[in-house]
Amino acid sequence: MPEIAYLGPPGTFTEQATRLLTADFDADLVPCETVPVALAAVRSGEVLAAGVPVENSVEGSVPATLDALTADDPLIAVKEVVIPVQFDVFARPGMTLGEVGTVASHPHALAQVRGWLAEALPKADVRAVSSTAAAAAAVADGEYDAAISAPVAREHYSSLQRLATGIADVRDAVTRFLLVRRPGTLPEPTGADRTSICAVIGDEVGTLSDMLAELSLRGINLSRIESRPVKDHFGHYRFYLDFDGHVADARIGEAMAALQRRCDSVRFLGSYPKADRTPASVRPASSEQAFRNAAEWLAAVRAGRLA
Repeated sequence: MPEIAYLGPPGTFTEQATRLLTADFDADLVPCETVPVALAAVRSGEVLAAGVPVENSVEGSVPATLDALTADDPLIAVKEVVIPVQFDVFARPGMTLGEVGTVASHPHALAQVRGWLAEALPKADVRAVSSTAAAAAAVADGEYDAAISAPVAREHYSSLQRLATGIADVRDAVTRFLLVRRPGTLPEPTGADRTSICAVIGDEVGTLSDMLAELSLRGINLSRIESRPVKDHFGHYRFYLDFDGHVADARIGEAMAALQRRCDSVRFLGSYPKADRTPASVRPASSEQAFRNAAEWLAAVRAGRLA
């Protein structure tokens, strides 16, 4: 049976997301300590793919994932899922909220429940740990009084009791996760796809606007852009872009070829169905049919069939 890595330990939102990402085939899930370790297992062939977090609606993108995707040999995303992020509070049996003196969780989780902590546990000592599941494990081991964890943690730490459920300062908070594997056959276009790339551009006037113009001129909806430093070259940045469409689409392919000409480097990170399956709104002049008509016209001109 194939193995799929994920950011562990067991009992995290990433485990929950990876279950959804692999629901259409049988696979054993393998927890990894960090995102780079999970992706390294994919690159080496130790596992078939990995489920990793890429973006949270409250805390933004996950830098460890962005950096690891471009650090070594190419990897591509083939699927995404977006899940609501609300937390449960776990403690040892018999403890009440009023008795909680220490509470532990991952820093991202703590950032998303600051308001709840201030109201419900104003005197508790808050501790940051490596993951929400690690917090639950530490509570089970007696290190802390309570843990703020993903609900799925209860399946792995059944000795703990819930003191609160569904807590979140932002009720509609979500996190987006990707299923990442080695390059190969791409998912077929669905009409509601997302393409992800990483582009490195020079430190020159107008280079960023020129890059974005290649998308705008073709009516491509840019849904996310973020910069990360090129670590060995101060002042240079990698730009991570998500935009609507599939690399098999004429307008997307044409834009990516233009970016390859303009940028110092471009890494393709995948074309995959959007989790919400919402087709992009495209101007008529930027439709697939318009691009096909233009390509056919140009071919006729080059062949001498049109003046």
